[in-house]
Order: sequence, then C-alpha cells, then structure tokens
Amino acid sequence: MYCLLRRFLFLALSFSFFFSVMTKSEEIPISQASLLMKAQSPGPPIVKVVLREDLNKKILIALIISSTLLCFTVVFLLYLLLWRYRNIKNSFTGIKQKSDSVKSVNTKPIVHKIDSVRKGTIPVYEYQLLESGTNKFSESNLLSRGGNGCLYRACLDEKSSVTVKKLDGGGETDIEKQFENEVDWLGKIRHQNIISLLGFCVYRQTRCIVYEMMQNGSLESQLLGPSQGSGLTWQLRMKIAVDIARGLEYLHEHCHPPVVHRDLKSSNILLDSEFNAKISDFGFATVLMTQNKNLNRASEYLLDGKVTDKNDVYSFGVILLELLLGKKTVEKPSSEPESIVTWAVPKLSDRANLPNILDPAIKGTMDLKHLYQVAAVAVLCVQPEPSYRPLITDVLHSLIPLLPVELGGSLRIL
Repeated sequence: MYCLLRRFLFLALSFSFFFSVMTKSEEIPISQASLLMKAQSPGPPIVKVVLREDLNKKILIALIISSTLLCFTVVFLLYLLLWRYRNIKNSFTGIKQKSDSVKSVNTKPIVHKIDSVRKGTIPVYEYQLLESGTNKFSESNLLSRGGNGCLYRACLDEKSSVTVKKLDGGGETDIEKQFENEVDWLGKIRHQNIISLLGFCVYRQTRCIVYEMMQNGSLESQLLGPSQGSGLTWQLRMKIAVDIARGLEYLHEHCHPPVVHRDLKSSNILLDSEFNAKISDFGFATVLMTQNKNLNRASEYLLDGKVTDKNDVYSFGVILLELLLGKKTVEKPSSEPESIVTWAVPKLSDRANLPNILDPAIKGTMDLKHLYQVAAVAVLCVQPEPSYRPLITDVLHSLIPLLPVELGGSLRIL
C-alpha cells in the first residue's frame, strides 16, 4: 500500500516539475534572442517573445493538474486506511465473540427472568463454541454423570479450558426452573468453595452451564468410578469435608438472606486439579420452604417440606459417611432401597468394628482418634430430629483440627 502511495506522489511531483521546466525552457529573453539570430542562417530575424499571460496560463494548468493528482492520492490513501481499520475491527470482533461469548436471540426469554443476566454480569456462550470445545460432547471429554445431566471438559482455545454441564430434558418446566435458578444464584455468590459461574448457553431445547475448570470431576465419580477412591487419601478426604463445610458456612452464615442449597450430594461436589472441593448445582437453592423428595434429605423435609439450614447439615452428614465408607448413597442389598444412614449409623457406634467397615482404600491410614471423631460428627449430622443436629459452623470447627496446616487445617504433624 505504501509503495503504491509513493508512486502516486512521485508521478504528481514529476508532472508538476515537467510543466515548470517546459515553461522555463520556452521563456527566452529578447537580449538572448539576438544572439540566437546570429547563429542561424541569414534571413529576416525572428524574435520569439513569450507574453506574461501565456506564462501564467501554463503555470496555472500545471498547478491544477498537480493538485488534482495530489487530491486523488490523498483520497485513495484515506480509503485504504479506512478499509484496513474495518478489517482489523472485524477480526477483533470475531476473536472476542469466540473467546468470550455472544448473546443469541434464543436467550431473550432467559435474560428477562434472571437478574444477574439483565445486569450484564454473566456471559452467554454460543452452542457451537461449546460443542466444538467438547468434540460434540464426546465420551472422551466426559468428567462425570449427574442426576440431571453430565459434566464435560471443554477446550475453547489453547489457553482456555472450562467445565460444561449439559442438562438433560431441556425445555421441560422443572429443568427450566432449575437452570434459571442456578444461573441466578451463582451469578450472585462468590466464595472459594462455591463453583464459579463463567456463563451459560441456551440453544433450542439444550441448556448448558459453564463452570470454571474442575479437572477431577465430581466427588461421586472419584469414590465410585473406575478408581474406586484410590486417589483419595484420608487427608484428602478430610480436606474435601472441610472445604464443603466452609462453603456451607458461607451460604448459611454470610449470605443475606441465608441460602439453603437443598440438593447437597457427592455428585454436586466438584474437584479441581488439586482436589479443592467446590459446591455446585444450585438448581434447588432457595431461602423459602418448598418440598422435594430424596433419600439424601432429612426426614422432616420429606414429611412436611420444611427447609432450614439443618437440611444441608443432614446432607453433609451423608457425604461424610460416603467419604468414610466409600459406599453409594443408597444401598440395595435387597429389592427395597436402603439409605446409607440406616445401614451405617448402627455400625458407627461400635468402635471396635468401625475400622472394618471403612473404605478399603483408606483402611489403616489414619489416627483412630481422628476416625472416631469424624464418625461422631457424621452421626450427629444425620440425627432424625433437626434440633439435635449441629450448626455447620460447629461441624467445621470440629473438623479443622483434624486437617494438616498445609491443607488448610490446624493440625501440626511432627
């Protein structure tokens, strides 16, 4: 572009210089004309006199032509600069849409329902970007399966990886409400042990929620998956328990008004690359009292639908039992399902037999005093009477002394 510009300028200046030289070459003074006549063949003398009007006319023509070329050159240059600016702007916009998010017309009904989205604080991802990042939601990128959907690893570009939860049954009323509720709550809550929301996607009947990257999937997949809990040492399990308790304490004690999760279970506890635990799936979170049945939930919740912070404490106790025993939430030794609470609580009171029912992956790897204390906390958390259950703050203060300092506790190992 710059070479072309220099050529135009060179032509303009050359043309102007040419005309100026021509006018000077034709302008012959009378005194010099007599000398020229002597050198010519004899004949009547011819004297060429250039009138001043002709000289001015030629100079004016040269200036007009030069100015015209210069104007065309400037206009052409401005056009090229404008064209280049538009290309750069379009390229930047394309990159930004791919790396951040692009709002779609399909999200309009959601935007009007979710307060955080209306305020513009939550990005909206394109479905094609998430589909490409997960290789069309392939099994190779599957992190874990949950009750309402699956978690996938998504690589949006070379430096950006996220976790995508794809909900099953998109478009159904219940799923739609859970989706809107979770996006709304996570758009407001910020804590190191609460999953960070990066955005969401609405595409036809598909609903996706984009979390921060959680490389180790869910706690359930770690305990009950192919590894069968072998990657979770006793200390890591205590760290996970403390992380969950800290997240719950934030919801119960530091949110205004207090938030009750209502669906706390091992499949909703996500683990990052360093096994830091974060609470996810806020589809049922509320500060109100509603009813929903699940064997993980407290008896009073199942009977009359009353919701208090003690419901989450009960669910935490169930997770604590899973960390100790490495068993499923609901055991099925016969045709009738049996709650892990019903199965485990009588056995936990027998200290002599307690080490024998532990998860084989951690058997014999902990101080028995610590084991007894954790078992006692779990039993208190799953008490049928809500008033007998401790506050989550008390649970947290009971567990922190069992966790080494380097993992976020107060235990100093000599």
